Amino acid sequence: MSTTAATRNPLDAGAPFGLETGAPSGPDAGPRLGDDQLCEIRRLLAAASHDQRLWLAGYIAGLDQAAGTRIAAPATAVAPPAQKAKLTILYATESGNAEALAATARKTAQRLGFQAKVLDMADATPAQLAGLGTVLVIASTWGEGDPPQRAEAFHAALMAGDAPRLDGLRYAVLALGDRAYARFCETGRQFDARLEALGATRLAPVVECDLDYRKPAATWIDQTLRLLDDKPADPGAAVIAFPRPAAVEEEEADPVPVAAEVSERTNLNSSRSDVQTWHVALSFAEGAPAYEPGDAIGFVPANHPAVVEEVLRSAGIAGDDALHAALTHDLDVTLLTRPQVAAYAALTGDATLGRIAADEDLLAGFLRDRQFVDLLAAAPHALTADQLTGLLRPQPARLYSVASSRKAVGDEAHLLVAKVAWESHGRARTGVASGQVADRLATGDALAVTLKPNPHFRLPADPAAPVIMIGPGTGVAPFRGFLQEREAIGATGRNWLFFGARRFTHDFLYQLDWQEWRAAGLLTRIDLAFSRDQPEKIYVQHRMWEARRELWAWLQEGATLYVCGDAKAMARDVHAALLAIIADQAGQSPEDAAETLRSLQRAGRYKRDVY
Repeated sequence: MSTTAATRNPLDAGAPFGLETGAPSGPDAGPRLGDDQLCEIRRLLAAASHDQRLWLAGYIAGLDQAAGTRIAAPATAVAPPAQKAKLTILYATESGNAEALAATARKTAQRLGFQAKVLDMADATPAQLAGLGTVLVIASTWGEGDPPQRAEAFHAALMAGDAPRLDGLRYAVLALGDRAYARFCETGRQFDARLEALGATRLAPVVECDLDYRKPAATWIDQTLRLLDDKPADPGAAVIAFPRPAAVEEEEADPVPVAAEVSERTNLNSSRSDVQTWHVALSFAEGAPAYEPGDAIGFVPANHPAVVEEVLRSAGIAGDDALHAALTHDLDVTLLTRPQVAAYAALTGDATLGRIAADEDLLAGFLRDRQFVDLLAAAPHALTADQLTGLLRPQPARLYSVASSRKAVGDEAHLLVAKVAWESHGRARTGVASGQVADRLATGDALAVTLKPNPHFRLPADPAAPVIMIGPGTGVAPFRGFLQEREAIGATGRNWLFFGARRFTHDFLYQLDWQEWRAAGLLTRIDLAFSRDQPEKIYVQHRMWEARRELWAWLQEGATLYVCGDAKAMARDVHAALLAIIADQAGQSPEDAAETLRSLQRAGRYKRDVY
């Protein structure tokens, strides 16, 4: 955030208050300081952050006021000190967006003089809320309306019948979600309603954000803090007055894309497989992003040309090159959402769509496996370019777990992308990003990619700690990066991989890598589950149960367990298998087994990256 000369704090300068060694003294100049004093001041300020220098300015002004004296200072001297109420920003995060917004809200609040702190729901209990005074809740929704995994225990406790009363608590909720899911922003809505039911006072209505959340989230942070700023300060408290911060979106800006070139592109499935899984190597002329194993890299995909043409034809628009480019690169022309159906019904005046939009059951059935072009086909109507683009949201980036370690591959990053293809309502469909990778991307093509750090899915800090990795299908991607990293640093910890796919012969992703690491001793153990190689389906959770004694022993010896892959089925089945294994091996009740697993999660030894 830039600081103009008119508002710059005097302690932000290299030489505070214009005092320099040998500066002349006089009626308007400050008292002369010795060289040793100035060196000490400069040393202190050089190591201080901007916020710390702001605090120091207020602290000096407060000492001055208490002593009844006046420090000679510029005309823009800091206002008389004061201190505002305590404020907690409580967040529930899955991919890190809510956590990043909470950090931004804290910094903005501190600049306004609030005693602000952030609190992860993974480290909180409902009982703590009663004494917090004011809480800003930033909560994302995971999958089909579930709370983020790190917030599951807090969410369950808050929704329980014995949750504590929260009379006297003030709160506001920012909900993050994805309109691709039916229960959009459900977790934020639940927190908002439950806090009110427990007696807390809502400061403002819940605000719901789609994937393009940055601007509405910045507005919510700014307006909520201004609302609190207008409340009377605690009587008798001193408040340090700070200038209004610049727009919050400057603090939480979109990540800057980095230019990459596709240097390798290989289908890892055999030609006889009924699926395609592409290994994509990206090279970076200016150096690879500073990713770590467990992070993700994303790109904004281009829509399929045939889909763009069909949308334009259905809307009765032709010959608009600028619109064609926007629909290809900037706008999501596949996702169909509830607001789109309602808006298009109102725009066209179509009675049938109007009835569908007004009936939740009819709407859910209509949305099932349909895309935006199906909406246009259901009630053909000529649209203007503005009307068409007004129905569409920005094209979101697609994220993929990095399948490499920079220590092993240098200025490259490897991705693993499974092509998504299906048929519905008489149309052949493909995933936007995966279809581009499989069908239209070539070696030598350029991509603009962004890094998405995932600090909650990292290897243990101790290289001697054992790890258990469960990653069927493309969920195995980060674990290839894990083993590359552990090999590169000479880690001595044991490594155990559970991998699953359809057929051993056709679908064993990165087979040679695992075999080489197994032969070298880096991969201590690998358990495989190929579901179609025998009459009965076998999945990774079955292999876990078969190895339950050894798996429990590894956990008892300090292993960290990682799960990556499909959220709807695999992650739930693996979670259930873990509960059963703990109950069986530790002789615990289902309730105690669940608490044991939650304690592993709180300790950072049960980590999931599921989608």
